[in-house]
Amino acid sequence: MLATLSDKAFNDPEWIFEIKWDGYRAIAELEPDNVRLYSRNGLSFSETFPPVYQALTQINHQAVIDGEIVVLDDQGHPSFQMLQQYREDPAHPLIYYVFDLLSLDGKDLKTLPLIQRKELLKHLLDGIPNSVIRFCDHIPKSGKDFFDQVVQMGLEGMIAKHIDSGYAVGVRSRQWLKIKNHNSVEAVIAGYTEPKGSRKHFGALILGEYNDGQLRYIGHAGTGFDDKLLNEMMMRMKPLIMSKSPFKEKIKVNAPVTWLKPQLVCEVKFTEQTQEGLLRHPVFLGLRIDKSPEEVVKSNDTMAHQTSETATKEDKKVSATGKNMIIGGHEVKLTNVNKVYWPGEKIKKGDMLAYYEKMAPVILPYLKDRPLSLKRTPNGISTKGFYHKDAGENAPSFVITEKVESDSSDKVIDYIVCNNGATLLYVANLGSIEMNPWNSTRLKPDHPTYIVIDIDPSENNSFEQVIDTALATQQVLEKAGVTYYVKTSGATGLHIYIPLGNKYPYEQAREFAHIIAMLTQELVPDFTTLERSIKKRGDRIYIDYLQNNRGQTLASAYSVRPVPGAQVSAPISVKELKRGLHPSQFNIFNMPKRIEKLGDLFFQVLGKGNNIKTSLHNLGY
Repeated sequence: MLATLSDKAFNDPEWIFEIKWDGYRAIAELEPDNVRLYSRNGLSFSETFPPVYQALTQINHQAVIDGEIVVLDDQGHPSFQMLQQYREDPAHPLIYYVFDLLSLDGKDLKTLPLIQRKELLKHLLDGIPNSVIRFCDHIPKSGKDFFDQVVQMGLEGMIAKHIDSGYAVGVRSRQWLKIKNHNSVEAVIAGYTEPKGSRKHFGALILGEYNDGQLRYIGHAGTGFDDKLLNEMMMRMKPLIMSKSPFKEKIKVNAPVTWLKPQLVCEVKFTEQTQEGLLRHPVFLGLRIDKSPEEVVKSNDTMAHQTSETATKEDKKVSATGKNMIIGGHEVKLTNVNKVYWPGEKIKKGDMLAYYEKMAPVILPYLKDRPLSLKRTPNGISTKGFYHKDAGENAPSFVITEKVESDSSDKVIDYIVCNNGATLLYVANLGSIEMNPWNSTRLKPDHPTYIVIDIDPSENNSFEQVIDTALATQQVLEKAGVTYYVKTSGATGLHIYIPLGNKYPYEQAREFAHIIAMLTQELVPDFTTLERSIKKRGDRIYIDYLQNNRGQTLASAYSVRPVPGAQVSAPISVKELKRGLHPSQFNIFNMPKRIEKLGDLFFQVLGKGNNIKTSLHNLGY
């Protein structure tokens, strides 16, 4: 699970705060006769850090543990440079700070609230007679004071985590935030310059990162080396020398360059990053043996920083005027930003575009690799609008498209797939107020990521009745033993999502959804129905399970809706699902602040799926 970059520290009783360790992230898998210790990219650390491996063998439980391997300097502070030199200078202590427990004795803990997982982890480590594995403690509530201490001690930063957050493998979540004291970034080493004066071996490293599959120049680092490190780096780089530049564009440097195969990854710290993405005053910190070059991409960290409330005045000026915008290295033309889309509140198209720009890191995981069915209302919500599925043919080069054979029209439809912030803004600029992705991805189009129960009221139903229906659905789902997540539709209803992890075909998913809908309707028969026909259902809430078909779409989490108030489809917690809740509480102006406070409540929808067979057994089927 990964953290999203945030701009500032904060206080909140529902968050805890940990030190951001400056080392190698490592997962430990403990079995009775086997211990595995490895990096994020699967590189074994068992022989690299034998004291940690040996210490893990003393834990007599099955477990999967997450933490960070660090070396502490004379002041007891983590030092990434000393970690690099651990084998040559083992005098300083090697520590595995562990901060999460993913499973214990065969039980999957990833859906448990974080604070419970940490309590179990602390109990697991009690009584283990070694000082190599240490529990990463935390401070509750007082993030600002804690960050002040981090700065005073010169540490890298802190991690903020929501106390109820689950553990989503491979997801960069806003329920975990990192607040940095020092700017640092991973970079691919693409070459080196000729040394000058008495300098030996090389002058500076040429650095790059991947953007849409192309290596892009981000600067060069000539400081952070001593003679020994210069020699060691040269030994590493010599086998990688090649005659051709790995960059597509021509790089301007002030000395002759020797190009390298882009296989080494390093970490550098820097003072700031220019609008062109170049690093100012980069300083070499060390090689990242735990990262592959393909992982060094223009990340959502940068995007999250640029689209936060601390965006520069120039960024805001671009959003307001409708000039071409650069996002994720792509140029997007924005038009008619002063057109009023919500006449009742005088909310403009530019306000909607600014929302999507700011929320891109949060909403993109729910759109990634999913064909979009566009509903365009280019003249605002007072007009009917039109659907536009076949929208990929004239899209810019940065837009990914997917050709899908249509069963109903006997033709191939060129769907847009929204995998980056530029595409999100391009689609929104077409007048697509809402984002309607498939329930499955283009990678497994016949296997949905989740089941959706759409609680759809008639005009004469109250929202209290919608909530009562959702609570009845909740009762059924809890009896079934499934994990589920709720969001407002953004209009008049509620959506309940049941993760499946792309394990089942649509036919099985739909049948399961039908059973859930029937059992729910039995609990609230007076004002609900499974009748699809609007004419036949009358003044009843429709419990819609038929959304679970290939090609069906619903408004994504955090999507804007073309309804008064510029409402947003908002994920809500189980605690919030009670009378008094209303979709009108969530709009494009307050949703970013809600995310800052609560993080993303919906991210586990994309994680491990439920077991339908087990759930049906629990329901008596």
